[in-house]
Amino acid sequence: MTELIVALLMIINGEIKEARIQPSMSECLKGKRIAKRGNLKGHVKYQCIKSKAELEENIDGSLSIKKLILQ
Repeated sequence: MTELIVALLMIINGEIKEARIQPSMSECLKGKRIAKRGNLKGHVKYQCIKSKAELEENIDGSLSIKKLILQ
């Protein structure tokens, strides 16, 4: 299924390594601040985006990002 979501991205060397669904942009920015505090070496970048994504349902019923649709 394809939906419009807010996602927190972890970017290493210009490549998206992880994307997590967030309930809102404010929660995403809060998570970004917390993640940046733990990033001691500074080579990891965090970014919040609002984008369409292809989602899949996990075995426990939660949703995860299968593929981001960046435009």
